Amino acid sequence: MEGKLYICATPIGNLGDITIRALETLREVDFIAAEDTRHTIKLLNYFEIKKKMISCHEHNEMSRSTEIINRVLAGESCALVSDAGMPGISDPGEILVREAIKSNVEIVILPGATAFASALVLSGLDTHKFVFEGFLGHKKSERTKELEKLKFERRTMIFYESPHRLKETLKIMVKVLGDRNISISREITKKFEETVRGTVSFCLEHFEAKDVKGEFVIVVEGSMEDEEAAEEIDVRKKLLELLDEGYTKKDAVKKVSSDYKLHKNEVYQISLEI
Repeated sequence: MEGKLYICATPIGNLGDITIRALETLREVDFIAAEDTRHTIKLLNYFEIKKKMISCHEHNEMSRSTEIINRVLAGESCALVSDAGMPGISDPGEILVREAIKSNVEIVILPGATAFASALVLSGLDTHKFVFEGFLGHKKSERTKELEKLKFERRTMIFYESPHRLKETLKIMVKVLGDRNISISREITKKFEETVRGTVSFCLEHFEAKDVKGEFVIVVEGSMEDEEAAEEIDVRKKLLELLDEGYTKKDAVKKVSSDYKLHKNEVYQISLEI
């Protein structure tokens, strides 16, 4: 392999999700830059791959990037991997890619499993438009401020969360965002994979009674465009008018949602009362 930087996605749980192309690349590159070499060696051993590795994590990525780029420019090929999923998505990789671009290093992307995309599809919430927020701030006050800025975000929102902060984050969400619909997935593709769907309070109650383990993806229903628009429109009246005109309830919900830029689920809930 000539000197290139390969951004290589690895499984987020089930090792069977690795691609044939990723395996071929890991076998053929000159060296692998891994977030945690102790973790990656397990993957390599499973597929009987013997390869030299160096670490590239959040604490040394800037300095390590220089070394990696110099080696690639000298003709070596390198595969960058994180512990799970796509490097650069809430994992090391962004700095290396940016520096590689500055140095005119050829970059090859090898797509694969990504936790937030999988959780979004599993959620059953709107997938047409969404925003990935990654991890919220460590402090309660930081998380509160960040969520307040997103209170009227109309797109579906996706967050990563650790087990020891999950319950507290859900309490903040119900307070700041309201008791809207969410979906929480953990251990995607692993033995104890679980997805819980419902309101924020329902999901909080579910996890309050459990010893929370695993890495979590929280998918949150988007808000309406603004509060005033929702208050000014008599949704029930609009639905009744359309039903009188011959619309089915499903089509009436769709039309009111589209015409007045309201969230479909909000309109649907009102339609159940008719």
